[in-house]
Amino acid sequence: MTLSPEPLFDSKAFLSAVTHQSGVYRMYDSGGTVIYVGKAKDLKKRLASYFRTRVDSIKTHTLVRQIADIQVMVTHTETEALILEHNLIKQYQPRYNVLLRDDKSYPWIIITGHQHPRIGVHRGARKVKGEYFGPYPSGGAVRESLHLMQKIFPVRQCEDAVYANRTRPCLLYQLKRCAGPCVAGLVSEAEYAQQVELAKLFLAGKNQQVIGELVGKMESASGDLRFEDAARYRDQIQALRRVTEQQSVSGNVLDELDVVGVAFEQGAACIHVLFIRQGKVLGSRSYFPKVPSDTPLEEVVQSFLLQFYLSGQGGRQIPSEVLLDVALEDESVIAETLSQTAGYKVRVVSRTRAERARFIKLASINAQTALRSRLAHKSTTTARFSQLEELLELEHPIARMECYDISHTMGERTVASCVVFNREGPLSSEYRRFNIDGITGGDDYAAMEQVLERRFGKLQEPDKVPDVLFIDGGLGQLRRAEEILARQLEFLGGKYPLLVGIAKGVTRKAGLETLIMGESHEELHLPADMPALHLIQHIRDESHRFAITGHRARRAKARTTSTLEDIPGVGPRRRQALLKYLGGLQEVKKAGVDELAKVPGISQELAQSIHDALHSL
Repeated sequence: MTLSPEPLFDSKAFLSAVTHQSGVYRMYDSGGTVIYVGKAKDLKKRLASYFRTRVDSIKTHTLVRQIADIQVMVTHTETEALILEHNLIKQYQPRYNVLLRDDKSYPWIIITGHQHPRIGVHRGARKVKGEYFGPYPSGGAVRESLHLMQKIFPVRQCEDAVYANRTRPCLLYQLKRCAGPCVAGLVSEAEYAQQVELAKLFLAGKNQQVIGELVGKMESASGDLRFEDAARYRDQIQALRRVTEQQSVSGNVLDELDVVGVAFEQGAACIHVLFIRQGKVLGSRSYFPKVPSDTPLEEVVQSFLLQFYLSGQGGRQIPSEVLLDVALEDESVIAETLSQTAGYKVRVVSRTRAERARFIKLASINAQTALRSRLAHKSTTTARFSQLEELLELEHPIARMECYDISHTMGERTVASCVVFNREGPLSSEYRRFNIDGITGGDDYAAMEQVLERRFGKLQEPDKVPDVLFIDGGLGQLRRAEEILARQLEFLGGKYPLLVGIAKGVTRKAGLETLIMGESHEELHLPADMPALHLIQHIRDESHRFAITGHRARRAKARTTSTLEDIPGVGPRRRQALLKYLGGLQEVKKAGVDELAKVPGISQELAQSIHDALHSL
């Protein structure tokens, strides 16, 4: 591919002044936006490769045509360059970089530092006093581990508030899944502490040591003729051995290890990470980073590793070893960077044998399976969009759809929802809820008018104007929506969405919906098995779910909010004084003006205002 010269950037003048040292570079477009961040061992050689006469990569060709400026930051080492590159990618989110969007927190198992410690799940900053084990790849993996531990170690898992208020043991004590430390006399301090220590050893991967100690306790109890205790220890040993067989990694013991498998197909990537801690497989998770077209696989993997381990999000921990199924040129530099960040030696290895090779193969197979499943789903979604475009006789492909729904209970606390779909499905970051006020309760037409005026009552970016706008309602709702949008033409930037009403029909059963087209008001009845109808049902159901959850939350908040909060001059302290002095809200409502004035901090004038406000409701 021949690169045509572009006047935006004078590459010759720029390259003549670039150093051969290691560092990081930022590429800007004509609008001053960072479009790419990269690092290099030799900045001059790396940057010169972008401006050769012939460029084989489509991505590089497209990128270079948009460059208006390049800024360079020199570093002492490649490790510094890697860390700086990661920080700049995180800051600017450039469109031509591989981006990992993973802001989920990672759960841990915690054994608290109380007199009677509890075992539970913990997310976020590790501020609670106790010992932490993990992190686990998902909440499901933690719950499964806690469920197994409950069968083996009778250590409490109840919350502190429940534990502190028990006067008799709960059902778990009867099931022999808790020793009942909440009630005095059920278990000795020493015995409970021993079970806690055994649980810690188990979570640390020292299963054989735990079994050895339990065997000793069983033999001691048997020798002392405490046969019930001996039988209990025997059952505990058998349960522990079964769990050990299920969880342990066979062969050599692996300590802290992440196994990374990669699948790359049709411009999409899946990176599957297998988490192994203390000789146990804790679980795995698949990640789908945003990959610009024509990006090399090595760049995808390297970018993932840096963003995954250096972001420090959600309690993620850098293991002592990372296994890769793709060999990287900068493995040693990445390992040094991770070691510097973690504070201990981290190995990054792609060439392995025996047991480690088997785990790499397993991670690779899981990555391929997850990616194919995602591509199949994407293909199905694309087919649905194509059929819908044909059905609606659209001249251009649908890039954005929106659906609106109104939710209330007998007119109370009305909430409207706006959900957004693009060609990949739901775009949850664009969802919006609107609290509807100032209308007659139950007037859905007025509610729809208000939400559309608020949504389109100001100048819109062209890509924020939907191609298709669905209204969850009949002809009346559709007509009101047409009137509102006709008044907002000046704000739509010349792009008018196609309006479609979705009427549920008499029976309100899925598959029997009627589509009412905007302007013509023609009615369409689609076959129940039609993919385009499934897409419409999906966006309609999502808007209904989003509206009703918002309405329920607003209604619940209203019903748990004291009516005193709406009275001017009555702040938190005066509310507390009123409720405490008079004995509750009902007594406050019954009280006269003189009685209210006796409350500390309430004047005669304020007492009159409170009385009038409460009796005008």
